[in-house]
Amino acid sequence: MTEQTPGSATPAWTRDQAATITRRDDATAPIIYPPASTTDSENHIWDTWLLRERDGSIATPGGYRVIFCLSASAELLPGKRHDVATIRYYYSKDGEQWNRGGVAVEPDEAFGSRQWAGSAMLDDDGTCYLYYTAAGESGEDELTYTQRLACASGGTVETSGQGLSLQGPWEHEILAEPDGEWYETEDQSRGMIYTFRDPWFFEDPADGETYLLFEANTPVPEGSDACGGDAAQQEFNGSIGIAHSPTGDPTDWNLQGPLLDAVGVNQELERPHIVVDDGQYYLFTASHVHTFAPGLSGYDALYGFVADDLRGEYEPLNGSGLVLTNPANAPFQAYSWMVYQHRDELLVTSFFNYYDFDRPSLDDVALLPENEQMRRFGGTLAPTVRLGFGDGETWLRGVLDHGHLPTEDEELPPVEFAERYGTREEESGYSYR
Repeated sequence: MTEQTPGSATPAWTRDQAATITRRDDATAPIIYPPASTTDSENHIWDTWLLRERDGSIATPGGYRVIFCLSASAELLPGKRHDVATIRYYYSKDGEQWNRGGVAVEPDEAFGSRQWAGSAMLDDDGTCYLYYTAAGESGEDELTYTQRLACASGGTVETSGQGLSLQGPWEHEILAEPDGEWYETEDQSRGMIYTFRDPWFFEDPADGETYLLFEANTPVPEGSDACGGDAAQQEFNGSIGIAHSPTGDPTDWNLQGPLLDAVGVNQELERPHIVVDDGQYYLFTASHVHTFAPGLSGYDALYGFVADDLRGEYEPLNGSGLVLTNPANAPFQAYSWMVYQHRDELLVTSFFNYYDFDRPSLDDVALLPENEQMRRFGGTLAPTVRLGFGDGETWLRGVLDHGHLPTEDEELPPVEFAERYGTREEESGYSYR
């Protein structure tokens, strides 16, 4: 079903804004080096998200934190991992040492030939909801790229002194498919990448209403005057979509019009999610260098926007939208950033992607011998990045260890700005020098 959207025109990430993207020191992570040990020696892991409560706070059943990751066998060539992706879970008492749980979504029970990123919510009654992207069709002989928003519900999180486990039974259902009006269908797609994925559960603290954010594309009819009629730019039509639950039921959703569109700017606004602080809504998304429209130059990076309410006029953080990227000599070292708040700063987790690799395109990885493709792929959690934020700006504050996701009561060390990241006059509301 669909609903009318409150307000009028969809806020847009404009070409003029994106044209100001530049790699600043305070938006560039340090070089990442391989850790002494990986999160899971048996599996590549990449896109990662935390188990949360309905209100967005991080769930701690039995004192454990739980993360979910896309995974594939560590023996598989990294470039093939998306074709067989399975969601696994890991748990930790201290947010540093992660224990392997198991497969969260059994492939033979789930929708799709493989399962891509989503989110996870532990409801007030103890019921767990695992949102995921159903990619392709179950049982298909050749891979297809149909994408739908799906959910496994009804399970529980069981804990003991021995650890944590997810217990079924689970009920799987398709929650939403593109409508062809607000969100482009696969048949309508003319662009380089088709997207309708990455469901992320969100309860608005302003009124308690329940939403699901996701990545999509805005339909742009042939001959449209969008982007001045430039057909090449129009094919780059990424958007951040939203669905509303009129009942608050975590499986009952009606599509609404997009929160943000990027027609003529970028094709792919991945894994959208929101952090709310002091009445400000910080909307984050990840994107690639190759998904920017002709005439624009961006990076594999975390991008962000801010508004005064959920359906507000989102403005790009830092003027351009760029929040955090990789260094120029390691442009693909991390990806799929996820942001959460820790006291007065933002923490950003991602996965360790390709290192010791500085070619201009990630496609060039396929030109390497297979043993080099394996060697240069991290396939584990990246170092967590600390960000300061305020007054429409963000800045790098420091970096923690690989996979260190601090618990709520953990006090983080002070940062020596002048020595490591430049001179700062105060802790918020100023520009980098």
